[in-house]
Amino acid sequence: MSTTLDVVKGFYAATQTHDDEAIVAMLHPDFQARTAPGMPCGAGGSFHGTRDAMMRIWGAVFRDFDTAAYAETWQETTDGTVVVTGHYRGAARATGRAYEAEFAHFWRVTDGRISWLHQYTDTAAWRAALE
Repeated sequence: MSTTLDVVKGFYAATQTHDDEAIVAMLHPDFQARTAPGMPCGAGGSFHGTRDAMMRIWGAVFRDFDTAAYAETWQETTDGTVVVTGHYRGAARATGRAYEAEFAHFWRVTDGRISWLHQYTDTAAWRAALE
């Protein structure tokens, strides 16, 4: 049986290989996400539901960026929230410009699947790569 931390680590592995099916499989049917409002390509805001979140967040990001999230620190809190910090690294597909943007992710897992994400990131770094 996977621990909460294992589930979250699996998510990062799936994003690094752009494995859309694995990402969807890891998301709880009642998945909720809140991403940085300034994210480009319509990926910022509040999202609910597995397919909606997948397409509107990661589908849009993977369409416009060759990118992945690289976790550097992991902390599980006493209430079961997993806090991860690290950097997104990649390049904008339209311009070829590389970027690196710091992030902080807050995760919750329910019934072995990711049920909640709150993301903070340096949206200016993402946008600069598109210009």
